[in-house]
Amino acid sequence: MSRTFSGKSIATALGALLLISACAPQQAGPAALDPSAPVSIEIWHYYNGPQKLAFDELVTRFNETVGQEQGIVVEAFGQGNVNELFQNIHDAVDNKVGASEVPAVFAAYTDTVYDLDQRNMVAAFDSYFTKEELSEYVDAYITEGRFDDAGSLKIIPTAKATEILMVNKTDWDRFAVETGAQIALLNTIEGLVEASKAYYLWTDAQTPHVLDDGKAMFGRDAIANYIILGYHQLTGGSLFDRQNGKVTFEPDEAAFRKLWDNYYIPYINGWFGAYGRFRSDDAKTGDIIALVGSTSGAYYFPDKVTLADDTTYPIEAVVFPAPCFAGCTPSAIQQGAGMALIASDPRTELAAATFLKWFTDVDRAIDFTISSAYLPVKKTANDMGRIGVDEGYQALPSTVQEAIAVSVYVMNTYELYFEQAFCGFSDAREVIESSLAARAEADREQVLTLAEDGMPLSEAVAKFATDESFQSWYQAFVDEIRAKIGEN
Repeated sequence: MSRTFSGKSIATALGALLLISACAPQQAGPAALDPSAPVSIEIWHYYNGPQKLAFDELVTRFNETVGQEQGIVVEAFGQGNVNELFQNIHDAVDNKVGASEVPAVFAAYTDTVYDLDQRNMVAAFDSYFTKEELSEYVDAYITEGRFDDAGSLKIIPTAKATEILMVNKTDWDRFAVETGAQIALLNTIEGLVEASKAYYLWTDAQTPHVLDDGKAMFGRDAIANYIILGYHQLTGGSLFDRQNGKVTFEPDEAAFRKLWDNYYIPYINGWFGAYGRFRSDDAKTGDIIALVGSTSGAYYFPDKVTLADDTTYPIEAVVFPAPCFAGCTPSAIQQGAGMALIASDPRTELAAATFLKWFTDVDRAIDFTISSAYLPVKKTANDMGRIGVDEGYQALPSTVQEAIAVSVYVMNTYELYFEQAFCGFSDAREVIESSLAARAEADREQVLTLAEDGMPLSEAVAKFATDESFQSWYQAFVDEIRAKIGEN
């Protein structure tokens, strides 16, 4: 666990705060902050690498300025990845043996906050932010944080992201020159499938002495986003119906068949692939040349490919909006955790809100964007006219610059979409994330086994690319989702 301050530095900071004049500016109201009696707040987050460095730097800056003036000391604790953070939060809340004490603030998605809110563990931000202050944030981000029956604001957006398409342009250009493939194919999901099939056939033809050894062109990091957003694009609606406090799952089978045809079928054919932990890992090894991943993942897209024989070569990357289904309204997934507030005492909650206001202010938000590739949460900060002239932005790797510019464009011009949290959504999302991906991977393995036993690859694929395969998966998927949300 990494900490922004050591025990000695915390003591030093608190000592300095105690010496500040009582005449320093104080917060008015019953929960006024007092520099002579500083408040220490603990924040848990999941940032790693560049994101963690950027967050820690801003925490230090706050402590040395506004924190000293108002009597607030912020401590930031990294908790590993998102899943580890959420597990640690639940362990702390449940007072499990060995668990840390519950933090004042934690980074979270709506499903985790929803679960804790059902236990009356989460405080609302409404009394700490004015309507004018909240109007400065992107409307969809605030809407996402209002999920309880009263419409209280339980999550303040701090760093958001969407998905983008990142392409190894060096290898794409070789493929395009020899086949005539147009980059415009990547504007739609159907075009992406077409290009991936052509790429597989092209790479297969490079080794005429070896049959059926073509390479996948494309991979996805988050299958749940593909299904949730794709379903919305195809139907104009949500996966789940919410009426009178009850959630039901009555999906459109035709939409799911299209989702199946544009992921499962390319996957079992070998046109799509997933090999490492993340698709950026697969891009590093040349196993794929294009991926859809989070904006913040741009830092991990490679600048060179290292092949299995340790041969390396440099590559250039290009970034596009994530493709949508053809003919549908351009829409993009809205993702990225905000910050939630554990219900405690008014002074601690006020101190936490004070830090979050400072952190999401336009200048700090742009600083964090440049350092982390997350997107700012206020309307006026989502402006490349402001971001692009920053020296820090101009010093970024070109792929990260493109990722930020494309994502800001998407956030300003596309419909932003997310599934609102409800009881059971976290479990349902796990099914959405794993079910189709697991079926595609398992059946691809069977296809390869049949091919190794002498069956032509096309015949092996045909055994699985059937209506019966779809129906068996679809019915099991629907039943499992209904069980997770408690629907009879």
